[in-house]
Amino acid sequence: MDESIIMAPIIVFMVIVAPIWIIMHYRTAGKKAVGLSEDEQGSLDGLVDIANSMEDRITTLESILDAETPDWRAKYEQ
Repeated sequence: MDESIIMAPIIVFMVIVAPIWIIMHYRTAGKKAVGLSEDEQGSLDGLVDIANSMEDRITTLESILDAETPDWRAKYEQ
């Protein structure tokens, strides 16, 4: 009788829980290996475009400051 009490949860685990656990594990592992989705790639491309635009603006602002106040870098690079 003691063996059946111990074996019942083990059988339930092996028949029901373990297969679901393994399927879910490999499903999520497969999604991680694929990479970025189309939405994520689009968002990333948009952020890259914004960063490039900001870089251009900063370069322009620095060139304006260099023309108007040549020693501004020495003042703020401390």
